[in-house]
Amino acid sequence: MNHDVSVVFAALADTTRRAVYEQLLESASGRTATELAEGAPVSRQAIVKHLQILARCGLARVRRDGREARYEATPDGAVVASTWLKESSAAWDRRIAALEGKIRSSRPR
Repeated sequence: MNHDVSVVFAALADTTRRAVYEQLLESASGRTATELAEGAPVSRQAIVKHLQILARCGLARVRRDGREARYEATPDGAVVASTWLKESSAAWDRRIAALEGKIRSSRPR
């Protein structure tokens, strides 16, 4: 499993994959590839490939329920992305505060 932030964002960059992930987030008991493919603009096989990518970056996992494979959303990849976004936002807050300080100090009194 790769929890690199760039891999997580690359996985979420695909519209269909993001829609699959959102469906997993809404399901308390997980979904099968067949269920996810119903009404999707792609085949069941394509959905399985999207699920594999989501699983590799920590956004989903597969759980066997008898002969059925159920996919569930997992927080690992989302935590990686969220942490990066928070750190990036904090860096921007520091830059903006520094700029505001320079502007205030350069104003005539």
